[in-house]
Amino acid sequence: MPKTAKAKKKVSKSKVSVKKKSIGKPVIKITKNYEPKDTEKYMCEKHKVFFRIKLTEWKKELVKANNEALYNGSMDDNSISADVVDQASSYTDKNVEMKAINRQIKLISEIDKALKRIKDDTYGYCLDTAEPIGLKRLMARPVAKYTISAQEKHEKNEKVYADD
Repeated sequence: MPKTAKAKKKVSKSKVSVKKKSIGKPVIKITKNYEPKDTEKYMCEKHKVFFRIKLTEWKKELVKANNEALYNGSMDDNSISADVVDQASSYTDKNVEMKAINRQIKLISEIDKALKRIKDDTYGYCLDTAEPIGLKRLMARPVAKYTISAQEKHEKNEKVYADD
């Protein structure tokens, strides 16, 4: 009998700890037509949920588009033309398509980084100055890492180094 009593105690303890672990931050739900407002506290939980959903949906769309482009692009490989001009045109088209896919892959990486910043509570703040990026800028470019002035500074530096 003592063994079953110990077993019961272990089971009841594990149930209690699971319940304690599941109790945490309340789940924030937002409506589909919700948009962050300047009157709300900057980067409150509603804002974070909104941008997490926006970024996740954007990522899903990009992944789907990339998969379709890669699948459809691979189907065209079988059509090899004897005409040199057609071959050059086909090569150019594939090259442009692959560049677009590579840009989208980089964008997906930026989306992943933005989602990580949401988890770290650093999303919405400039990586250089730690100032708020601003809701309007984030609505236009959800993967923004810098304020407009910091972004301009980065772009000027890139141009200076690119010219060298």
